[in-house]
Amino acid sequence: MATSLAAMMECRAATFARLSSPGSTARFTYLALHRGLTSAADHNGPTKVDCWKDPMGPSKWKEEHFVIVSLSGWGLLILGGYKFFTGGKKNNEEKLVEATH
Repeated sequence: MATSLAAMMECRAATFARLSSPGSTARFTYLALHRGLTSAADHNGPTKVDCWKDPMGPSKWKEEHFVIVSLSGWGLLILGGYKFFTGGKKNNEEKLVEATH
């Protein structure tokens, strides 16, 4: 663990030395632009709402809510189709026990 900590500190020191050198303005600009694009919020588009506030407008939902509702719907559809086509869970043991008594 001490060697990995030392390696990490050495890497940070080398990065700092590269950034602090006089010819590093291009690297700094690249890093500044790269960090500026890391935000995930879309500030220019329409505001997104929770799925329970506008249940009939999926285009206005937050992305996370749309994914959760979509996956839940697909799961229910697949499970319902499975239950419909297989006849659900049938417990044959109980019918055999009742028939023998």
